[in-house]
Amino acid sequence: MLDDLLKRNRDWSEQRCAEESGYFSRLSDQQTPDFFWIGCSDSRVPANVIAGLDPGEVFVHRNVANVIHSTDMSLLSALEFAVEVLHIREIILCGHYGCGGVRAATEDLPHGLADHWLEPIRRLTRAYAVDLTQTTGAETRRDRLAELNVIEGVTRIAETPILQRAWARGENVAIHGLVYGLKDGRLNDLDCTISRGFFGSGGR
Repeated sequence: MLDDLLKRNRDWSEQRCAEESGYFSRLSDQQTPDFFWIGCSDSRVPANVIAGLDPGEVFVHRNVANVIHSTDMSLLSALEFAVEVLHIREIILCGHYGCGGVRAATEDLPHGLADHWLEPIRRLTRAYAVDLTQTTGAETRRDRLAELNVIEGVTRIAETPILQRAWARGENVAIHGLVYGLKDGRLNDLDCTISRGFFGSGGR
């Protein structure tokens, strides 16, 4: 399988060079992405592919169920680098329907370390218990929970000192919440964008 992967890489590299002779030289010179994408580790949700972007156009961080933990140093380091070094002004938090992490968070079965990681989703389940019980079907409830996880995550990102400092400097950084449909390949805007002035003005 590794040999096959390496062959695919060579074929892809040759094809890109044939299409644009200076493609890799251009990419190696500098990294100037327009978007910082925080998404799920699910192999079916690769950021640049579903967004129709080329390598170099999106800076990516992924974890199980795209959970935003205030103590996740890996995420915070990537966020800080994106905002303060790469000067990215569009942050996207993207969840997806049919998320295995969200499903695991709603199950009683033990999942090892994942149970600790997914605790914020369990808290959301309790906080929105009444709303979720009004949704018909387990799959539909989990998909709604995936949306709530993104909406909550957008707020958590906005509350980080990284974003607070950027906004205090007058930088127009915006955080958007999207959800991806595995069944139709579409990205949907959850209309929960937070940008500069949100906390001070009480509006988005």
